[in-house]
Amino acid sequence: MKSNSAFLTIAILLIVSVVFALTTGQYQMELTTLAKLTALKLSGQQPGDELAMPAMVLWSVRLPRVLMALLAGAALSVGGVVFQGVMRNPLVSPSFLGVTHGAIFGASIAIIFFSKSAFFVESFAFFWAVVAVVLAYAIGNRGLNPITTLVIAGVIVSTFFMAAGSFLKYIADPYEQLPGIVFWTMGGLNNVLWAHVTRAFVIVSSGIAVICLFRGRLNLMALGDEEALSMGVNVKWARVLFMLFGTLIVAAGSSSCGIIMWVDLIVAHMSRLLIGPDHGRLIPFAALLGGVFLLLTDTIVRSMPGGEIPISIVTSFIGAPLLGYLLLKQNHEWKG
Repeated sequence: MKSNSAFLTIAILLIVSVVFALTTGQYQMELTTLAKLTALKLSGQQPGDELAMPAMVLWSVRLPRVLMALLAGAALSVGGVVFQGVMRNPLVSPSFLGVTHGAIFGASIAIIFFSKSAFFVESFAFFWAVVAVVLAYAIGNRGLNPITTLVIAGVIVSTFFMAAGSFLKYIADPYEQLPGIVFWTMGGLNNVLWAHVTRAFVIVSSGIAVICLFRGRLNLMALGDEEALSMGVNVKWARVLFMLFGTLIVAAGSSSCGIIMWVDLIVAHMSRLLIGPDHGRLIPFAALLGGVFLLLTDTIVRSMPGGEIPISIVTSFIGAPLLGYLLLKQNHEWKG
C-alpha cells in the first residue's frame, strides 16, 4: 500500500513538473498558450503569427530539453540502483568505477583533437566511459572478494583517467578549447536538440528494459554471491550484464548533457528508502524520481534571474550534505 501511494505521488509530481518546466523560464508561457499549442499540434494545424514565437520556444527548445532531463535523470538513477545492488552498498554509484572520469577524458579528446560538435563529444564521452568500466572490471574481477577488488580497481581507473583528463586540460588551448571542456564537466542541458533526445532514448530505454527483464537476478545478488549461486544464478555473468547495461545508460545520459553529479547516488538511495529493496518496483520508481529530480533542478537553474548556471553546481550542493547525512546515519547504526 505504501509503495502504491509512492508511485501515485511521483506520477502526479511528474505531470506537474513537466507542465511547470514547459511554462517556466526566461520566456514565460501561459497555461492557456501551452494548451492551445498542444491542441494545434495534435490536430496537425499550424499556429498563427501570434503563436509563432511560443511554438518555436515550446517545440524546438523547451520540449527536447524537458525530455532530455527526464531521460538523463532516469538513466543516472537506474544506473545508481543497479550499481548499488551489484555492489551491495547504498553509497556506491557508477562514478566509483570510472564512468565520470572516463567520459571527461573522452570529451576532452574530442574537443582538443577532433571537433567541438555535439556528435563527436557525445560519441567519445560515451565510448571512454564504457572503456573505463571495462578496464575496472578486467582489473578487479579476481580475488576472494570481487566486490572489494572492483571498488579498488575503480579507484585505480578513475585516478588514471582523472590524471589523463588533467593533462589534456593542461595542453588545451586556454581560449578555444579549455572553456568548452570545463563547462562540459559541469553539466548542462542548454544545447540539447531533438537528435540528442533520439539517441539517448534508444540507448536508455533499451538498457532499462534489459535491466528490468533480469531484475529477479539482481534481487538474488543483493543477498550475497553464495546465496545467489545456491539459487541458480550465474553471479559472474549476471554481474557483467548489469554492470554493462548500467554503464551504457549512464554513459548515454552523461554524454548528452555533460557530467551531472550526485543524481545517481541521491535518487537511488532515496528510492530504496521510499519503495523498498525489490528491484521490480525500485527500478521504475527510481527512473521516475530521477527524471522529476533532474527536471526540477534544470528548471530552477535556467530560471535564475542572473542567467543559467551549470546544473552540477546545484546537484552537488544537494548531494554533498545528503551524503554526509547518510554517513552519519550509517555510523549511528553501526554504534547501535
